[in-house]
Amino acid sequence: MKKPHLITAAAIAVSSPVFAQQVPNGAADIPVSSKDRVYTSDQFSNTVSVINPATNSLLGVIKLGDLTPANLSPLYKGELLVHGMGFSPDRKTLAVVSIGSNSVTFIDTATNSIKHKTYVGRSPHEAFFRPDGREVWVSIRGENYLSVLDGRTFKETGRIIVPNGPGMTIFSPNGRYAYVCSSFSPETVVIDTRTKKVAGSVKQASPFCPDIAASPDGKQVWLTFKDVGKVMVFDARPPFAILKTIDTGAITNHVNIARNPNGQFAYVTVGTENVVKVFRTSDFEQVASIPVGALPHGLWPSGDGTRMYVGLENADAVAAIDTLSNRVIATIPIGQGPQGVAYVPGAVPNGEGMANLMPLADAGKKVQLILEGTGSSQVTLFDQGQVQILQAAVAGLAPKTAYVLGLASDPQGKGKIEPLAKFMTSPSGSAVVNTLGPLRQIVTAEVKSVRRYLVVAAGTPESLGPVMQVQQR
Repeated sequence: MKKPHLITAAAIAVSSPVFAQQVPNGAADIPVSSKDRVYTSDQFSNTVSVINPATNSLLGVIKLGDLTPANLSPLYKGELLVHGMGFSPDRKTLAVVSIGSNSVTFIDTATNSIKHKTYVGRSPHEAFFRPDGREVWVSIRGENYLSVLDGRTFKETGRIIVPNGPGMTIFSPNGRYAYVCSSFSPETVVIDTRTKKVAGSVKQASPFCPDIAASPDGKQVWLTFKDVGKVMVFDARPPFAILKTIDTGAITNHVNIARNPNGQFAYVTVGTENVVKVFRTSDFEQVASIPVGALPHGLWPSGDGTRMYVGLENADAVAAIDTLSNRVIATIPIGQGPQGVAYVPGAVPNGEGMANLMPLADAGKKVQLILEGTGSSQVTLFDQGQVQILQAAVAGLAPKTAYVLGLASDPQGKGKIEPLAKFMTSPSGSAVVNTLGPLRQIVTAEVKSVRRYLVVAAGTPESLGPVMQVQQR
């Protein structure tokens, strides 16, 4: 009797296409496993959340700092506004940027312990290892340079002058080029990593680029423009010609690339629509718009490109997207206000990787509100104990216009308004607005006798105009 033909796992691996993932530290496909970790940098709880992607569950958080008001003390020693995130090519080290304390914290992925802290220039934004692991390049957004750190000692070895306000640096898959977009100047520069000199420049669609991604095939660079709601694509090779500019929507924040058996795709977070939009990189056509949750921010693909993990800034959660179906398959509660996301394959080669993790605790408490009228705003109150951090994603207002977020005693917004924060809308009529105070008990129904309602009014605190948006619940 003839034996049935058996297809072994090895045969499948050989016959399946191999994709390079996770620029700048790409490798051949690495299937999702319990040895992998998803990390988020949580700006308001000053933590790093640690997720097991095999179960899509939160394992705990790494505490880098305290909540407000403890972090306002002149004697405070913790990190503040934990924000950016990158990892080493050997997947053993996580680099976490804190913009408020001007630091890069290096964490051992196997033990969740802090290896080193390096303090850099004003308001760093992102830090990425070169593909050879020899250096870490930190974008110092509050100044006009990249801080170059030794990849082993983590000490600064030099600086590279770039246009004012570098928002982020990403490397080409082969490490030849570093692409540096700006958050204050309408120019992206390309640095030759061998000489550390500018090899080219690209005119940005606006001065405010928060994020940039290089495609795994080494052919394209995608960057976002938060203020005008666009993404731009340019050729990753000289002369770095612009290939496409796409209107994506207000508060377009981060972009990343995934390759899977269906092709290569760019995933873009659009904050005011609470979606991730997906574009095919071959012809720039949009192929999906995925509802994910409140104010999607950072995102990063799994080691095999079959998933995209998205931080939901105003939902204190991560959404896991199946890139083959472009559907959310899990939503995972994490720390407050996630910004950067990193997926690190094989981060924990041995053991359970639970050392030095703390429970989520109070960092998971929040209240969400909606304001409607001319346009719409989504508001989250992040609980910090006796006070709350308020963050509003405002949209649908007049571009480049002054407004005030305030409190009204009338549910229709009539009468006197107490100003909380003034802001100016972007060219797309949107803004992210922050303030701090004991707001939960005032704007919710917890204490009805003192309840007030959030409103957005035109004008300034000194000269208020008509109410444009009113709290609905």
